[in-house]
Amino acid sequence: MPDDKPPRLDPDEDDIMAGDRRISRPDSRMPDWYIPDASYRPIPISWFAAAVLIQAIAMYAIFIALNAKSGWLIIAVAGLASLAIYFWSMDRGLKSAGFGWKIALITVLALQFLLVAFGASARL
Repeated sequence: MPDDKPPRLDPDEDDIMAGDRRISRPDSRMPDWYIPDASYRPIPISWFAAAVLIQAIAMYAIFIALNAKSGWLIIAVAGLASLAIYFWSMDRGLKSAGFGWKIALITVLALQFLLVAFGASARL
């Protein structure tokens, strides 16, 4: 009568599999999906990209929503929104990023604000 038990695997020498996934390796005794020394650390590009996209959407919304109003109002609201997005980005973690990321953020936020201010300047 054949032995129906699966062979006993030695975790020191054999990969232990669960279907297609390896759940233990001989060199670590930990599942391959578990990385003990890693943690979620967003990189500055994610904070930068979020700020740029949010400002682009906010500037468009402000310009369209206040289209019939004075150009000064559009410029003031757009400036306040740009400052709020800048401080929000710094609080999210960009203040710990390198100097280049901060300069890039200020430059892009200022450029988008200036585009809206230029568009609104016809109604001053």
